[in-house]
Amino acid sequence: MKGFRDRGIISPSKTSTTDTPKSSFISDSSEPGSTDTKFSKPSLWSSFFASAFSVFDIYHKSSSTSQNKAPHIRHSNGWTSPVKTIMAGGTMRRIQERVLGTSKTGISNTTSDIWLLGACYKISQDDSSGNADATNALAAFHRDFSSRILITYRKGFDMIEDSKLTSDVNWGCMLRSSQMLVAQALLYHQLGRSWRKPLDKPLDREYVEILHLFGDSEASAFSIHNLLQAGKAYGLAAGSWVGPYAMCRSWESLARSKREETNLEYQTLPMAVYVVSGCEDGERGGAPVLSIEDAAKHCSEFSKGQEDWTPILLLVPLVLGLDKINPRYIPSLQATFTFPQSLGILGGKPGASTYIVGVQDENAFYLDPHEVQLVVNFSRDDVEANTSSYHCDVVRHIPLDLIDSSLAIGFYCRDKDDFDDFCSLASKLADESNGAPLFTVANSYISSRRDNSEVRDDDDSLGVMTMNDAEGCSNEDDWQLL
Repeated sequence: MKGFRDRGIISPSKTSTTDTPKSSFISDSSEPGSTDTKFSKPSLWSSFFASAFSVFDIYHKSSSTSQNKAPHIRHSNGWTSPVKTIMAGGTMRRIQERVLGTSKTGISNTTSDIWLLGACYKISQDDSSGNADATNALAAFHRDFSSRILITYRKGFDMIEDSKLTSDVNWGCMLRSSQMLVAQALLYHQLGRSWRKPLDKPLDREYVEILHLFGDSEASAFSIHNLLQAGKAYGLAAGSWVGPYAMCRSWESLARSKREETNLEYQTLPMAVYVVSGCEDGERGGAPVLSIEDAAKHCSEFSKGQEDWTPILLLVPLVLGLDKINPRYIPSLQATFTFPQSLGILGGKPGASTYIVGVQDENAFYLDPHEVQLVVNFSRDDVEANTSSYHCDVVRHIPLDLIDSSLAIGFYCRDKDDFDDFCSLASKLADESNGAPLFTVANSYISSRRDNSEVRDDDDSLGVMTMNDAEGCSNEDDWQLL
């Protein structure tokens, strides 16, 4: 993505290549012209497939309590077992992609830079040695991408409270996407941005401990079970889909409850969590305001007054349009991936959340939680564990203008200097947004309201608004209630 900052550039000559097949980097679609097609809109088929899953689940539950039914009833439903197996596996994914439309895989055959969570991979072929450099950069990108933690639908875990659900298929994609983002924050914190998935065992102990936190049982701190419990106040419930704002607030609630359970020396989430939604929880529209005073308060509360500043996880839920993203915001969304603090985006197609981790031109690379896998259990110190189900070698991408307008951006700041750098980058991005900032930065909400009020009096063309500007929000049709 030429024109973006050069910070975070990965040097191909310093990165060893892997034996990943070249086909991993370009489209693997077998349909002619499929790499240039857009997603198809949801149709009646989507309802068919969604309801089909429910039918099989109902049959599975009822059959266990109907052993005394007439034999012919059991025989008439004998086809459900193999079909359910197909639907829960890779075959079902291919069927759904054929009927409902699919994202593209690999990367475009261009020379544009790739930005992946703050790291730049330059694949330019402008000079004589460009081909070799581009090949090395692509291999380095692929290893980085495949090192990001993938968390998908699981089946066979302990029942979620009284719901009797043992799988999150068809409803847990937003929870899984958010788990991936937080897992990436923990990788940053424990192992650094340069960490890559080990090629050999034993595995890094910190890496295994992070995966254990996201296991599928109440014993794992950040399991889907505990997320649902923490998010009850925000409408989270087993079997129901949830939006980005409620998801961010649920993480804030879960982090707070875990902090109260443990001492300061051992925190399952060793960082403060700040949901940047402005005053009144974002209920007045306008660009959210990141208050530096508020961030400092969250750090102080996290350390129980013992530290002035701590690592901090910033979550910024946004709604950037009505039924689709307003094009004005796309350049700013792209630019956030150049920030060294970038944790990516919770977003995807309407009703189908993904974890977006990178961009190239107008395309967004993402990890897809919709693959159904069996539950995996291993101890936090098992450095010989099989963790292959937590990674993906298939690079999928979607045009940025097709993702859902309701999304959330994440950032991780290790210390005060890192936070100050982030604020500088974010402020510059807002200044260059042509009156359409994703969010703004201010010392406090009060100063932000005063400053922006002066802007409207002196230069109404900028149109920068804060969460408190109720009167101004009546004319803003691109921001909706969160």
